[in-house]
Amino acid sequence: MTLSSVIDQENVRRRRPPAPVPREAPLSRLGLAIALYQNPLTIWTRRQFEDPIVQGEGLLGFGTVINDPIGVRRVLVENAENYRKDALQKRVLSPGLGDGLLTAEGEAWRVARRTLAPLFTPRQTAAFADRMLGAIEARLARLARRRARSIVRIDQHMTGLTFDVLAETLFSNSIPGGAEEFGNAITLYFNTLGRLHPFDLLGLPDWLPRLGRGEAGPALAFFAEQVEAIVTARRALMTERPGDVPRDILTLLLEAADPETGRGLTEREVAANIVTFIGAGHETTANTLTWALFLVQTDPRVRERLETEVDAAFAGSLPALEILERLPFTRAVVEETLRLYPPVPSLSREAIEDDMVLGKTVPKGSLVIIAPWILHRHRRLWSGPDLFQPERFLPAHRDAIDRYQFIPFGAGPRVCIGAGFAMQEAVLGLASIIRRFRLRVAPGHEVRPVHRVTLRPDGGLPMILEHRAGLPESRGPSMRP
Repeated sequence: MTLSSVIDQENVRRRRPPAPVPREAPLSRLGLAIALYQNPLTIWTRRQFEDPIVQGEGLLGFGTVINDPIGVRRVLVENAENYRKDALQKRVLSPGLGDGLLTAEGEAWRVARRTLAPLFTPRQTAAFADRMLGAIEARLARLARRRARSIVRIDQHMTGLTFDVLAETLFSNSIPGGAEEFGNAITLYFNTLGRLHPFDLLGLPDWLPRLGRGEAGPALAFFAEQVEAIVTARRALMTERPGDVPRDILTLLLEAADPETGRGLTEREVAANIVTFIGAGHETTANTLTWALFLVQTDPRVRERLETEVDAAFAGSLPALEILERLPFTRAVVEETLRLYPPVPSLSREAIEDDMVLGKTVPKGSLVIIAPWILHRHRRLWSGPDLFQPERFLPAHRDAIDRYQFIPFGAGPRVCIGAGFAMQEAVLGLASIIRRFRLRVAPGHEVRPVHRVTLRPDGGLPMILEHRAGLPESRGPSMRP
């Protein structure tokens, strides 16, 4: 074997990020219940990564797993009215996210969506770009005080960074109890309430205690108190000193009204949507940045190209929006990260009436699963589906990707309302980090993805921090991460 072939094999290995190996056969009912509790990513079989649609009996009854863009479009767009969020999904999400946009159904959801849509238009999102970048740079300036080659929990720092962005754009940093505690309450929710408990899978009544769930109680109570205090203070400011009211998302939320009826949001709806924006937006973007930093350090070629693009983009004192326009490869890295590690790896729906999807009958009342984790790695849809190849998302190749084979933010009427906000934040965040640091996984740490409502590295991600300002000029690709 030649040296070049050894290097090629090593590069392929390093660009095949960690993921559970698909099973050859489905799990037993008991095995499925255990796997869903421990890590739902481990339940999928090889057939689901190869066939467009897979049906059969499961722990929750008859189910259909759809892995084809035409089927995805049918369920999420063309016949979306026939598919509602299933009871298990609502049981997991509702305790922490209340009746916000993510969990509402029917007419309540339609009213909320119409009311909240103006908060996240492209123009409004762009207006937050400079504030986003300011919050990111302030957080990274604190990280830069860390000693070179120290080991940092980069997942925790990304949680702090994305919370700082939300605190600035959502509340203008008017958090009375402290941003760190506020962010910790959300993280605890995903670690505890966000886990599928066997009692939930078996349909046992809610009054039976779920071990571990009680840990989230004090954190959620603190979170609710914080939201109430923030909203009360802002309403008072809007009444007493309207000229001093910041134009952030909270103000827009309190001013929002249904364009058809003129009705504003109730106090409960305001609070629930604040929780939703933070719970859904803060956690998912933090995980995306964490995974992106992990992926970049696996491929020196990608890292060097990123550094070159970022250094040029930040040359001079440009507004954040102009910097964004200079970051096509950075955006491609973020999108490839979202493909390999989608923030929400599985979407589930319940069929209200019988339907036909890809020539198969989907019975009334049955479970329908569209899993970005599978769709984004499907053998029929992607070349090198398990490899880290950001180039596939560059403008020259982007049109070859079907709208419904890449759905990190969902699709159809219930597509994530903050998708543009999240992408803007992630691209600015990754570029700012690459501009300052190089990171590599701490020796001895095994990176393993785990599904806890969102997709995160199990046990966090300790990384060795290097300051780029203190590094010698690169002399070509290194085989070390």
